[in-house]
Amino acid sequence: MILKELKINTWIGDPTNCYIVFDEESKETMVIDPAGGVDKIVDLINILGGKLKYIYLTHCHGDHILGVTELKNRCGGKILIHREDSEGLNDARINLTPYIIEKPIELEADSRIDDNDLIHLGNLEFRVIHTPGHTKGGTSLYCEKEGLLFSGDTLFRGTWGRTDCPTGSLEDIMDSIVNKLMKLPDDTICYPGHELSTKIRDEKPIYLELKPKLL
Repeated sequence: MILKELKINTWIGDPTNCYIVFDEESKETMVIDPAGGVDKIVDLINILGGKLKYIYLTHCHGDHILGVTELKNRCGGKILIHREDSEGLNDARINLTPYIIEKPIELEADSRIDDNDLIHLGNLEFRVIHTPGHTKGGTSLYCEKEGLLFSGDTLFRGTWGRTDCPTGSLEDIMDSIVNKLMKLPDDTICYPGHELSTKIRDEKPIYLELKPKLL
């Protein structure tokens, strides 16, 4: 597997992490949260000789979806998002795009995913983990073979995603982290929607022992 990360500036603060996942044997490619910077994404796909299979959205917020339409028009690929966030793609009150661009964008998912669905990229297998809290349909994507997790805006290095946006819930995000993500293997590398990566073992003290993160 080849994994590339692009930091996309959407003018709301911290850049959004966009991930490009490439299976070397099949050349099938998945782009996670294309927030913009589509020229760079397409260039990387072309350099790898990739074939875009999936555009995976961890949730429906505007700072994670701004590049979806252009990317799909240029490279194809199926748009995947949890069914409980799919309605937010077409609801500016939920996806908050008016705070980022003048004209709210509207998207339609090609497939609506659910908890424990399996997504295959060549020989790579990813399991969908429904992690509500930042949004009601937020998800994380786990690859056991590679020991990695794409956590969207649920789990960050030393903290968790904000819960004061539409459909957010502090109780839900804590449940998602403690009862789902903290049960993954300690060595699992977590790639979040913003800022730096971390490992599950380094986040456990925050949630299981109530200790502050020493950054």
